[in-house]
Amino acid sequence: APTLLLDGIIGYSLQGSPRGSARRLIEWADVQPAPVLALDVPSGLSADTGLPASPTLRAAATLTLALPKRGLLSPQAAPWIGRLFLADIGVPAQLYRHLGLAPPPDLFRTSDLLELLP
Repeated sequence: APTLLLDGIIGYSLQGSPRGSARRLIEWADVQPAPVLALDVPSGLSADTGLPASPTLRAAATLTLALPKRGLLSPQAAPWIGRLFLADIGVPAQLYRHLGLAPPPDLFRTSDLLELLP
C-alpha cells in the first residue's frame, strides 16, 4: 500500500466536474488510507472560488507554487486543502510586475517554502 499519494491529476485548470479517468483516479485516491499531498490545488477544487466539484480529493496538505491561488484561501476550501504551503519556483519579480501583480518583495527571503495555513 502507498505511504503517500501525490495529487497532480487536474491542477488549477479545472472546468466543471472531473470526468473519465480523472474522476476514477480521484475516487480511487480518496478511499486510500495514505495521506494525500496535492500539488498546486487538490483535484476537483476550484482554484478561483475554493468550491469543490464532485468528486474532489481531500488533501492532508497542499503545496501551491509561486503565489497562493485565491480559492485556496477561501473558507469553503478549508476542508479540502489540509495544511497549505507555498513554494518559491524562482519566478522573476519583473514577470510579476509585468502581469500587474505585486507580491511582497521579501516573500521568500527566509525560506523557499512557507506554511500559510496550519
